[in-house]
Amino acid sequence: MTAYLIATVRPTGNAEELAEYRQRVGPTLEPYGGRYLARSEPIAVLEGDWGGAQVVVVEFPDTASARAWNDSAAYREIASLRMRNTLSVRVIVEGVAEA
Repeated sequence: MTAYLIATVRPTGNAEELAEYRQRVGPTLEPYGGRYLARSEPIAVLEGDWGGAQVVVVEFPDTASARAWNDSAAYREIASLRMRNTLSVRVIVEGVAEA
């Protein structure tokens, strides 16, 4: 079943390192069937206080592929660029089964 990595990302640190992360992360998704569905800013807030975070949604063929990407050497090599320069929350959720 399709799985989605959903992240909120709030930049807090070195903009150059974060730009490097954004440039390098896309190719790490491809071997795991990952593709961006949303990588947006600004956000159209309809209700509540969003707090200025960017939203990222990545589609994977299944949860195993999403976890394999997250644990891959290619992603781990650049993950610290994101972790030390943002406040982020990342989750993996399964899609809805088609009727």
